[in-house]
Amino acid sequence: MATVKHKILVLSGKGGVGKSTFSAQLAFALAAMDFQVGLLDIDICGPSIPKMLGLEGQEIHQSNLGWSPVYVESNLGVMSIGFMLPEPDDAVIWRGPRKNALIKQFLKDVYWGELDFLVVDAPPGTSDEHISIVQCLDAGSIDGAIIVTTPQQVSLIDVRKEVSFCKKVGVQVLGIVENMSGLCQPVMNFKFLRMTEAGEQIDVTEWAREHLKERAPEFLSIIACTEVFDSSRGGAEKMCREMGVPFLGKVPLDPQLCKAAEEGRSCFVDQKCGVSAPALKKVIDKMMENQGLSRMLVDNNA
Repeated sequence: MATVKHKILVLSGKGGVGKSTFSAQLAFALAAMDFQVGLLDIDICGPSIPKMLGLEGQEIHQSNLGWSPVYVESNLGVMSIGFMLPEPDDAVIWRGPRKNALIKQFLKDVYWGELDFLVVDAPPGTSDEHISIVQCLDAGSIDGAIIVTTPQQVSLIDVRKEVSFCKKVGVQVLGIVENMSGLCQPVMNFKFLRMTEAGEQIDVTEWAREHLKERAPEFLSIIACTEVFDSSRGGAEKMCREMGVPFLGKVPLDPQLCKAAEEGRSCFVDQKCGVSAPALKKVIDKMMENQGLSRMLVDNNA
């Protein structure tokens, strides 16, 4: 790890809030800035990074320097237990000591070479695995943790515990990301349904689109948003003010981002993720600026 300049943990209080999706897109974004990037998937029981990076079916190899990561591009390497499973559907049914031993092996025996950033996708919650990660990396050498949440209170309750964990083990909280902050997509992409008195759904999408084209064509270029999770109590932004940690921003639930993750590609390479990609970029830029890392980007482009 002596050859790694910056180490960033990506945490969440609960599973299913988009932590791994954020980790994958953060790695893609940093690599697109011409940084040397490593993405380490330590979510042992639910390794989804291989799929989200388009690396399903790949295997790791041993060299005289240690385990070699699997590379997406020459400047983006990935390591995950997902590469070590005989079958993708195999469950990892291990007790804590065996998990901790693998984490230590991942952190000590993988040869990354010179890295600008190592992004660590950790399991949800706070457990033995998290303590092992912090101990093996040495809390003092970790730049900090980004915590991903959704807006509702049931998720934020666990995020508060995650923040408390970071403070107790000496890991700086780089900021909180409120993911799935409303569902947003162009009106043209919506499916329109009519409910009958019997409760049946009739697809009237084509009729609705034609009606809009004739009567109000400007509506087809509008992005419509609706709340998915209740954020009436202030969401992650209010929690950050109360706990004295940075709020990095909101990322809407975007079906195109979900599709990009399913297909193992970056959301930044085209205009398909027109709702989520700008929001993610804003979050990443703010994190870089807050940590004084924007200068690295300037130097990298010089």
